Amino acid sequence: MIVVMQRGAGQAEIEHMVKRVENLGLKAHVIVGEERTVIAAIGDKREEMKESLESGPGVAAVMPILAPYKVASREVKPESTQVVVRDLKVGAGSLGVIAGPCSVESEEQLITTARAVKAAGATALRGGAFKPRTSPYAFQGMKEEGLKLLANAREETGLAIVTEVMSPEDVELVAKYADVLQIGARNMQNYRLLEACGRVDRAVLLKRGPAATIDELLLAAEYILNEGNQNVMLCERGIRTFEAHTRFTLPLATVPYLHQKTHLPVVIDPSHGTGHAYLVEDMCAASVAVGADGLIIEVHPKPEEAMSDGYQSLTLPQFAQTMAKCRKVADALDIQM
Repeated sequence: MIVVMQRGAGQAEIEHMVKRVENLGLKAHVIVGEERTVIAAIGDKREEMKESLESGPGVAAVMPILAPYKVASREVKPESTQVVVRDLKVGAGSLGVIAGPCSVESEEQLITTARAVKAAGATALRGGAFKPRTSPYAFQGMKEEGLKLLANAREETGLAIVTEVMSPEDVELVAKYADVLQIGARNMQNYRLLEACGRVDRAVLLKRGPAATIDELLLAAEYILNEGNQNVMLCERGIRTFEAHTRFTLPLATVPYLHQKTHLPVVIDPSHGTGHAYLVEDMCAASVAVGADGLIIEVHPKPEEAMSDGYQSLTLPQFAQTMAKCRKVADALDIQM
């Protein structure tokens, strides 16, 4: 259920209703909107609970939440959420760009890339320190040494750091260095990992699994939100279909559809979504045109020498060219970039 407070309801009335919700055995999530404060009461709903809450001080209405995902739904929060981390702003009219190599390989590679993507307009640096690979024999990442290099790149450039966390046991370590915790497609339904990320003070970028439905993605986000972390970004990175001309099929209809269903910002990953560097620029521009709140793009100084995903990584000049094209689209649609 959602408890909609009256306009002008005071803090004491809000706190009173939070306690009443909790005394009924429900979990309370306070969401402050532009006009009203809403308290999401999550748990096993009974009719007598609704009647009890309706009589509370400062309450305007108590309504059921129809969507299976509760806190992520626009029923609970009609206004779009904006995630802000350092200079990175994603959502509510702002387009954030996250760029960098698939894998952290060396200090020179990372610093060179960080300087270049910042100069081109990116506000966050991506880079994998822990790498989930299909083959156990493939490069698995530099782990904590890679995290340290990412932190050094942030010190050098001021860019927010986005990097993947693969297990609940690693959340504390990765959060020590990173500004945004990325949950990869393979881990979208790793519920213990989702819960662990929901308990730390870090924004989360949640990638859609290659065989996951939109509802499954939103319910995965709900695990994070339910633990109290409201700084969640959804990422469309392509799904598996019968097509073989691209690595995955990148459905850009995901963006306007999610904007109808959830207040959470939507980020597009055209690098994994296509698997080919020559397709990335056009798909970035198309993502901006369809209303994406952010882009996450793989960029490498020498893609042919990359230890992972070089074939889908842009060179530094290609990234600058892509940003210039995206900026033209953003300007036409009055989007801040």
